[in-house]
Amino acid sequence: MRLAFMGSPDFAVPALRALHAAGHEVAAVYCQPPKPAGRGQRETPCPVHRAALELGLSVRTPARVKRDAAEHAGFAALDLDVAVVAAYGLILPPAMLEAPRRGCLNIHASLLPRWRGAAPIHAAILHGDAETGITIMRMEEGLDTGPMLRREALPLTPRSTTPEVHDALAEMGARLILRALDENPPATPQPEAGVTYAPKLTKADGALDFTQPATALDARIRAMNPWPGAFFTHGGEALRVLAAEPAEGNGPPGTILHGFTVACGTGALRLTRLQRPGRAPLDADSFLRGYNLPPGTKLGA
Repeated sequence: MRLAFMGSPDFAVPALRALHAAGHEVAAVYCQPPKPAGRGQRETPCPVHRAALELGLSVRTPARVKRDAAEHAGFAALDLDVAVVAAYGLILPPAMLEAPRRGCLNIHASLLPRWRGAAPIHAAILHGDAETGITIMRMEEGLDTGPMLRREALPLTPRSTTPEVHDALAEMGARLILRALDENPPATPQPEAGVTYAPKLTKADGALDFTQPATALDARIRAMNPWPGAFFTHGGEALRVLAAEPAEGNGPPGTILHGFTVACGTGALRLTRLQRPGRAPLDADSFLRGYNLPPGTKLGA
């Protein structure tokens, strides 16, 4: 098929590579414009941009498309059978959604209608879902409301992390979009029941409140790493928590019980890997050798 691919982050790269390897004609790749990154703030292309250049594909990086008639015309002029969208980052207007003959198909990282929106993987882990998955959906104007073509589940465990689930779903999405294009299955409307939303994350979503249950904090740490990152403040520093696990113990919330086991609203949490600002990540024992937190210390002070 003649198609356009629209995506930006690492999640979208396996799908782009799979479509190219399967012999589909990728007429253009749309992705976010290069952004300043690193200490030198050099303009850096996104992962999809880099992959497209490696594959020798034409890349377009409009800063906006919603109200740009020239972009709409340029997209229509590609004369596409279909467009494949995976975490592109820009809202497509009706003029673009309707231009390809088979419409625009989205690779969404949840079992719709659960977790429509920007951060479905984080939300599934944060809320303790037993499973998540991929939905291949024909896009319409609403937020992730379109009819479904393919859907496959991925079990979650009590130790699942965002990076692990992200990588598994990226590969699943690449496989399912090939099936959807090859088989052209009938579209099924999403159920009206069970709709939930996963809004875009902010830095504040990583803040740990030790008055919450240990199990909830454990889920937040697994969901929010690597970004926005789980953290608590102590001694004027924001200390990142990279890994933790529920533990036995109780006491005033936020109090160090022993080692780096912290009392929570219910139960306790053993912090196992941490990082100070500008420093390397350390296991808890190594961290405590350079940061004095004796039992009885109240975190946040």
